[in-house]
Amino acid sequence: MNGLLVKLAITAAAGSLLCSSPIGAQNPPPQKSAEHVEITKGPALESAHDDLAIIRWTTTNPGGDDDHFAVAHYGTDPSDLSQTAKNHIRLNRGHAETIFRVRLQGLKPETTYYYKVTSTGSGGRSDGVESYVKHLTAPAAGQVTSADPRPQ
Repeated sequence: MNGLLVKLAITAAAGSLLCSSPIGAQNPPPQKSAEHVEITKGPALESAHDDLAIIRWTTTNPGGDDDHFAVAHYGTDPSDLSQTAKNHIRLNRGHAETIFRVRLQGLKPETTYYYKVTSTGSGGRSDGVESYVKHLTAPAAGQVTSADPRPQ
């Protein structure tokens, strides 16, 4: 009896491996891109320490690819935002808004940086929204700066 159960278990396991469908693991097709994307909150400094800062903002859900990127163009001169930071996110199709975060790295202590933010789909296509130029000052070495209260 035990031998029969072992053979049955092996046959069932082998059958499920051989006949499994990869369809369940595939990503669904992209949803339709939003006609108009708008920044509804921010951008604002979420936190900063050592040589990095995290900028956060919220937009209406841009749709399109589930894979998206938060993008910030920044620099120490408001007319020369030649540095770029980019962080991956995944959209939640069920939410009306999307929260983006991007990490600016390599900042110098007590230096003012200017930045503007945008977002793109996985192929690099812009969502059609860009913030005005804003600024932040990196904290002194060993200090931490955070938004209080945290942006909602």
